[in-house]
Amino acid sequence: MTRRRIVDLSQVISAGMVTYPGLPGPEISEHLTRSASAAHYAPGTEFLIGRISLVGNTGTYVDSPFHRYPDGADLSAVPLERLADLDGLVIRVPPGQRGPAARGIGPAMLAGHRVAGRAVLLHTGWAVHFGSARYGDPDHPYLTADGVRWLVDEGAALVGIDSVNIDDSSPAAGGERPAHTGLLAAGIPIVEHLRGLDALPDDGFRFTAAPPMIVGMASFPVRAFAVIDEDPTLGRHPELLDELRHRFERSIDWLFRS
Repeated sequence: MTRRRIVDLSQVISAGMVTYPGLPGPEISEHLTRSASAAHYAPGTEFLIGRISLVGNTGTYVDSPFHRYPDGADLSAVPLERLADLDGLVIRVPPGQRGPAARGIGPAMLAGHRVAGRAVLLHTGWAVHFGSARYGDPDHPYLTADGVRWLVDEGAALVGIDSVNIDDSSPAAGGERPAHTGLLAAGIPIVEHLRGLDALPDDGFRFTAAPPMIVGMASFPVRAFAVIDEDPTLGRHPELLDELRHRFERSIDWLFRS
């Protein structure tokens, strides 16, 4: 019997937390306390109604086209099929290629992956710095303009990253934001500040990052997660899984050469 495993890919939101340098942290309070609610209900029956004030770009969040374009789709208009139950793919930046000298993720790293209709999650390892001053440093990993064009041309459905910004935010970028500009122009939602991508396989999972349907909002926190179907037989015999994967890859190569 196939087992399902759910992997949480979201940052925890707490009062005062810093997600992006310069943006205010959330304020969490009580609109109706339990003690105050007691007067409205039967003895022993109490409720809490909470209140939260936050900017849309808090924790792990999704950017809609409205984030970049005044006539783009806002959170209420982004199709759910762009956000939920997507075939997932993780593209990993090799540890040896991480660092200030190799921050940009371009076509060379993306090529060879089938991204059409899929949620493409860029695993850079930067999430380990979340919650520290280091996380907001401008030498974070990012998606290059050429990488954006490749993903758009190849038909990616959604693009996510475990970095502070999918664009280069260093002074050298001169304020240009090609990733937000290109992806959102193509109607491709962006999920930033992911975590836990190291717990996912490269593919073979479903990805969801759906926000509330809010008119006039451009970005909002999501509970991003992946669902992995695991075959216990293959789990006990990883060599079988490797063999199946190799056979599939050889079949694909043969089809393209035919």
